[in-house]
Amino acid sequence: MPGTAEFDLVFRARRVVGPRGTAPAAVAVRDERIAAVEAFDAPLPAARTVELADDEVLLPGLVDTHVHVNDPGRSEWEGFGTATRAAAAGGITTLVDMPLNSLPPTTDTPALAVKQDAARDQVHIDVGFWGGAIRGNLAELRGLHEAGVFGFKCFLLHSGVDEFPPLDAAELDAALREVARYDALMIVHAEDSEAIEHAPTAHGEDYRDFLGSRPRGAENLAIAHVLEAARRTGARVHILHLSSSDALPMIASARADGVRVTVETCPHYLSFTAEEIPDGATQFKCCPPIREAANRELLWRGLADGTIDCVVSDHSPCTPELKRLDIGDFGVAWGGVSSLQLGLPAVWTQARLRGYELADVVRWMADRPAALAGLRHKGRIEVGADADLCVFAPDEAFVVDVADLHHRNPVSPYHGRALSGAVRQTWLRGAPIVGPEVTDPVARGALLSRTQTR
Repeated sequence: MPGTAEFDLVFRARRVVGPRGTAPAAVAVRDERIAAVEAFDAPLPAARTVELADDEVLLPGLVDTHVHVNDPGRSEWEGFGTATRAAAAGGITTLVDMPLNSLPPTTDTPALAVKQDAARDQVHIDVGFWGGAIRGNLAELRGLHEAGVFGFKCFLLHSGVDEFPPLDAAELDAALREVARYDALMIVHAEDSEAIEHAPTAHGEDYRDFLGSRPRGAENLAIAHVLEAARRTGARVHILHLSSSDALPMIASARADGVRVTVETCPHYLSFTAEEIPDGATQFKCCPPIREAANRELLWRGLADGTIDCVVSDHSPCTPELKRLDIGDFGVAWGGVSSLQLGLPAVWTQARLRGYELADVVRWMADRPAALAGLRHKGRIEVGADADLCVFAPDEAFVVDVADLHHRNPVSPYHGRALSGAVRQTWLRGAPIVGPEVTDPVARGALLSRTQTR
């Protein structure tokens, strides 16, 4: 009919971060997907047009493949509603939930169904699930894979919760041979249990004692073992939350030899340094730990040269009581950093200081995590992708106040830290979920499956 709008929505921005860099563009949306990316002033008739301010940049929605939601079972630590609201406020439009810290852990198909039931009708963004590979559940992995998990997580040492036991060397080999049969991905918490058992015990308020209890050698040894196991079995492996820069050369060497390995690091390893962590500040405790300033700079170099593929949060929250802020004892406090809402400004703040562009940050935090999980329609502004978009003001500065964060418990090492870059709007499949017009957020997210990712 004459006068009928061709598109549901058009964004016009002087800066749009697309696969070929940053440029002015008009981005048109139809039926929840990007239908056209044209010149800024191209005539694109739409039911609605959103014009970004001169200080705003249009980014693809971020993809965070490492989030501990803890729901059901430990929802007082975090829940799907609070986690996904925090993610949306941080420009994240897709997350993949970890299989542990919830009860039951996602180690068989009935547990996956329980997790999906807990998430359904609560999620403000799109959510997928990892399965777990633990001692004794080898026969469950095929069923979880066919049920749509995006891969399997395992530990090589105690996970922190008894219901998610680690794999020893023989069990890891067996699990890798199993998942290689259907080319599933194994994601690994790589710290060597024996090395840590022989390290000094963490205790007290001094962060240096805690750092000594999780030495680089334990991480390096475990990563070397994972790389050799992947070489033997032909399986795809992913190294979680890399904190030791010592491991970068062997990862690069293994990849050059054809080992199918990818690697992530986290905003806290790129932002903080061991030297600056005050006594008793257990909100900084995570495993593996935040290391020294020189190590941080080598992690940035690993990102720049591509040895490290992506940056994801490892959001691992708990109640304030479990962080033991009352006594500041690193030996007894729960290990995990809460940062889901802050990853984009945290990484951008550090990246710009080192001369990187927003296009680099988008590659690390949207495009590559989407590729890791096989999310073909996520993490990019291009025709055919989901219309998941973030309106970002890169020059707007703010000071973090935990009272303003949406995750369940007001604990974060970023409290009081000045950051650059504010998320002003987030759109999920063409619908606003964060922004001035969203006064009563609706849980419009979808549950994703590897077999049907939309």
